[in-house]
Amino acid sequence: MLEKPSGIPHESGCYLYRNARGDVIYVGKARSLSQRLSNYFQRPSALDPKTRTLMHEATSLEWVITKSEVDALILENELIKTHQPRYNMRLKDDKSFPFLALDRRTPWAQPYITRGRHVRGVRYFGPFAHVGSLRRTLDEVLLAYPLRSCSNNKFRAHERQQRPCLLYDVGKCAGPCINAVTPERYAELEESFERFFEGDVNILRRQLEDRMAQSATDQRYEDAARARDGLHALGRAAESQRIVLDDASELDAYAVTISGSRAAVTMFRVRGGRVVGRHALMMDLSFDEDDATILVRAFPEIYEDGAAVPRVVLVPESVAAQPLVQEYLAHLRGRPVTLIAPQRGRRRDLVRMLMDDGVEVLRTDSLRREHDHNARARALQELGSALSLPQPPYRIECFDMSHLQGTNYVGSMVVFEDGLPKKSDYRRFNVRSVLGNDDAGAMREVVRRRLEHWGSTDGKFRNADLIIIDGGLPQLGAALLAYDDAALTAPVEFVALAKREELLYRPGSSVPIALDRGSESLYLVQRLRDEAHRFAITFHRSKRGKSMVREALDGIPGLGPARRDAVMTHFGSLAAVRGATLEELRAVPALPDAVAVTLYDHFHGTSPVRLTKEGAVDE
Repeated sequence: MLEKPSGIPHESGCYLYRNARGDVIYVGKARSLSQRLSNYFQRPSALDPKTRTLMHEATSLEWVITKSEVDALILENELIKTHQPRYNMRLKDDKSFPFLALDRRTPWAQPYITRGRHVRGVRYFGPFAHVGSLRRTLDEVLLAYPLRSCSNNKFRAHERQQRPCLLYDVGKCAGPCINAVTPERYAELEESFERFFEGDVNILRRQLEDRMAQSATDQRYEDAARARDGLHALGRAAESQRIVLDDASELDAYAVTISGSRAAVTMFRVRGGRVVGRHALMMDLSFDEDDATILVRAFPEIYEDGAAVPRVVLVPESVAAQPLVQEYLAHLRGRPVTLIAPQRGRRRDLVRMLMDDGVEVLRTDSLRREHDHNARARALQELGSALSLPQPPYRIECFDMSHLQGTNYVGSMVVFEDGLPKKSDYRRFNVRSVLGNDDAGAMREVVRRRLEHWGSTDGKFRNADLIIIDGGLPQLGAALLAYDDAALTAPVEFVALAKREELLYRPGSSVPIALDRGSESLYLVQRLRDEAHRFAITFHRSKRGKSMVREALDGIPGLGPARRDAVMTHFGSLAAVRGATLEELRAVPALPDAVAVTLYDHFHGTSPVRLTKEGAVDE
């Protein structure tokens, strides 16, 4: 393990850990390097597993002193971009959404729609949710501000021919190829085009109205008609942008959505009370980053294309009180920035909309990866290589336990084949031999009962290439004892997945295996873990509900198991049985009147009726 170097300064700065090959494996920042780095150099048992794994791999430490914590943050972002360290969170721009690009690398700026990688020298607006609505918006804006939208080859061809294309004839191009517009006038069109997509709709509307009125006064009726048509087109284009705030707010709104070890940062750019841009970034987390850390990491990516930081930024409540976030945004803007965590009204609704958007971004990415055969094949190959398996695992089984303070212990087994769930092979286990809170003992029983069918030909179980135990070293030890109990001669590949740290443990070693952040293999293991947990929790809740029903209805004279099931089937829940009137209970076909009265008395005390000696009901 790396020894603590001497002379670590107290100033703010960045620090870099390198491995034996000299690769940077982690970059961090600190207000005080000495205080922050002292947290790494403790006894291994005091470190969390992720940090322990980092320190086991690191062979050297470097640091860079900066003037302030904000400067350290700026440097940290640059170093992460340069080195892409494996233990830092990974940032992935959501490129599946369309952007509007304005290419200024030619004398006559050209707008176009793209989903590709951003290029230096091109101004980008968006992303937008739907490419169809973006195309309609662009068509309308080009009627108001007719920039050329043809390809460079087509532009040069018409320039040689000195004959414009159809877009000039329909008013969607100013005709720079035939010198029908001066560079100064084209620059004005370009500026107005940008201002529209920045949200300055009202200013542009007034400009067109003034131009139309002035042209009419000067009896330049064709110019007035063009300004009128442009005004109508501008109105139609503005209608395609959703109004989210009643006022003329100019702000950016952010939300952070976390699911397991992945996070989504979603952002709306609001200008004039309208959403004029959307951004969605996904991150693979590393060391339990909070919302503020995640947002700060996303800001340079979102504002890298020259987009201005507004004076007001809406953020989650957990971020609003973080001075570093405010200082960093002020640095990007060059002027003060106000952070607001809205508590009510439309601004609060806007943040909630962004949180829903983040959930959808993560769900869409999950579906994409599940249906991508190449991604699944990569995941299996990476997992097999990381665990030193003889071949990539085709069939993987994952076990998890669920209980409530040691009661109603259940186990679940989920099965993935070729990286996809095979729900017909899922199994549930009622734990029989364990009393009290004993996860390891319960895991031993469940795995033993599964291994009793190893190699069987009855079709109930097939042999697995890999068995994942949800838990740490104690659960892995329990699974190995279950293997001994089953007295198998065939080898079985086990691995334990630490619940919180997502580190893998193999038999015979206490050194965890850390899969690369953002890798397909880690994502597959997370899906297996989450599915096993969901399946176990669902079974446990069902069993606990039935147990509660039995406890509530046990001991009632005349109400045996068959009648109890009939009552539950009729009413659907124990709460409905408790709230039923006597008439409703007597209406259950399986209940004699005497038992209905007894059941009513059980929940409500003395009933409004009594029974005669012969068993008849006396009203």
